[in-house]
Order: sequence, then C-alpha cells, then structure tokens
Amino acid sequence: MKISSSAFAENAKIPKIYAKLGGNQCPPLEVSGVPADAKSLVVVCHDPDAPGRDGFYHWTVWNLPAETTEITGESLPAGAVEGVTSWGHPGWGGPQPPFGTHRYQFYVYALDTTLDSPSDTKPKELIAALTSHIIDQAVLTGKFGVLDILRRD
Repeated sequence: MKISSSAFAENAKIPKIYAKLGGNQCPPLEVSGVPADAKSLVVVCHDPDAPGRDGFYHWTVWNLPAETTEITGESLPAGAVEGVTSWGHPGWGGPQPPFGTHRYQFYVYALDTTLDSPSDTKPKELIAALTSHIIDQAVLTGKFGVLDILRRD
C-alpha cells in the first residue's frame, strides 16, 4: 500500500497553503495498493516533533471506503468520519510549529472492518480502536517550519 500527494514529495516541504496560517487547506492525498480484503481506510496526520509526550494530531478521518484512491478534506466520501484533533475540533488543522521544522506524517491504515466510533473520538482513542484491525499501512512525511509561512509558494 502507498500514500502520496500531488502537493509535496516524501520528506519535502509542505506548501504553506496547507498550513494553519497559510490557507489551512487539507492537502490532496492519493492511496494505492489497498489490500483486496480491506473494509475501510483511516487517515491520521501526526506531528511527532511537537512538544509533549504524544506529539500533535492535525487530522483524523475513518470509515473511508476501501476503494478510495483520492482524499481531500473538502470532499470526503459518504460515511467518512472526521474526529477531534489536537486543535480541539474535528477537521483538518494545518501545520503551525512553535519552533524549528517539524515532520508531518500522514498515515493511511487499511482495516478489516469499519469503526463504530463517534465524531468526538480523540486521536489516542481512535488509534486504540484501530490497532487490532490493521491489515496494511503506509506513511507519507512532509516538513514545515516556523519560518515557512514567510515563503512565497
């Protein structure tokens, strides 16, 4: 399985239009190679470099149909659920590192089921619910720094 984006390459800078203070648009994601026996997909965007023990969660979405090949925050398939992020509300909340350059890891998980989790599910609860159902997973890492908001993209 693979996750990629037309907006940035692996380990490359994320354009500022996707940052919290630069437009806060959810970057487009493409998924391929989903196992045939998958029942749903989950996407989690996590900043492991953020202060605190658990990092910072910028987006969680689950119950994406297993046939999904393109994911955007603006047009999620019917049945998909966005959970509460570290920003305290559901939906995409773009990069806004308090210092330095941070990594933003977009994980996609193929599950053997759909999840019966309400939209107020927090990231750690979501991860606990999905862990025993993972068939396959992939990750895409982008980078964004505190000074990147000044870039001209």
